[in-house]
Amino acid sequence: MSPTPTYTQPETQRSGLLTALVAAAIIVLVAANIYLYVQIDRVRTDMAKVKESLSTEISNLRDASSVTTNSQVRRMETLKEELAAAQAAQRNASSQAKTEAIARAEQIGRQIEAEQAKMAKQVSSEISDVKQTANDANAKIADVSTDVGGVKTQVSNTQAELQKTISDLKSTRGDLGVQSGLIATNATELQALRRLGERNYFEFKVGKSKAPQRVGDITLKLKSVDPKKNKYTVEVSADDKVTEKKDKSVNEPVQFYTSKAKQPYEIVVNQVQKDMIVGYLTTPKEQATR
Repeated sequence: MSPTPTYTQPETQRSGLLTALVAAAIIVLVAANIYLYVQIDRVRTDMAKVKESLSTEISNLRDASSVTTNSQVRRMETLKEELAAAQAAQRNASSQAKTEAIARAEQIGRQIEAEQAKMAKQVSSEISDVKQTANDANAKIADVSTDVGGVKTQVSNTQAELQKTISDLKSTRGDLGVQSGLIATNATELQALRRLGERNYFEFKVGKSKAPQRVGDITLKLKSVDPKKNKYTVEVSADDKVTEKKDKSVNEPVQFYTSKAKQPYEIVVNQVQKDMIVGYLTTPKEQATR
C-alpha cells in the first residue's frame, strides 16, 4: 500500500475556502432554479391571457360585423324594393310621370351603388382590424415563446452542469473492501448525488463531546482529530453495537453494516478541523433485514 499523504495547514485553509465558495455556488444554483420555475409559471399565465384576449377581440369583431352587415343588407333590400316599384311605375306612367319615375330609379340606383361601396369598405376595414389583432397576438405569442425558449435554455444549462458534476465524481473501495458508490468531496457534488436519488444522504458536523451525536439512524462520537494529516478517529453506534473507526482519512468511505440493509452504510468526512469533522452519512434506499 502507498503511504498516506500528509497535509499542511494551508491545504486545510484552502479546503475551507473551497467549501465556502461551493456553498455559495449551491445557493446561487438553487435561487436560479426557483427563478426559472417562477418564469415558466409567468410565461404560462401570459400565454393564457394572450389567447383569451385574442378570442375575445375576434368574438367582438364578429358580433359588430354581424350587426353592421345585417343592417346594411336590410337597407339594400329596401332600396331594391323601392327600385322595383319605381320601375313598375315607370312602365305604367304618362310621359311626365315616366320622366319622374326614371329620375327616381336612377337616384335609387346611385344609392344602391353607394351602399354597396360602403359595405365593401366596411368589410375591408373589419378584415384589416382582424389581421392587425392577429398580428398583435402573434407578436405577443412570439415574445412569450422567446421567454419560454430562454427559460428552457437556462434549465438545459443547469441540467448540463449537474451532469458534468456527476460525471466528475469518483467511486472507490471503502475500508471494508466493498466497492463504494460515487463519493462527494464538496457540497456541490453532494447536491448532485441527492438529485440522483439512489441513496439517502445526511450531512453532519460532529465535534468532540462526551455524548455521541445522532446522524440519521446512527450515532457518532468523535474521539480524536489530526488536522495536519487530515486524519480522525470516530466511534459508530448502530444496532446497539459500538465500532471504532481509527485513523481514517478525508474523503475515505468508512463502511459498516446494520440489520436494516443488505448494503453497507458509509461515512465520508470531507473536512477535518480543530476538534470537529464535517461530512455526510449515506444509507441505502431499500431497508431490509440482511
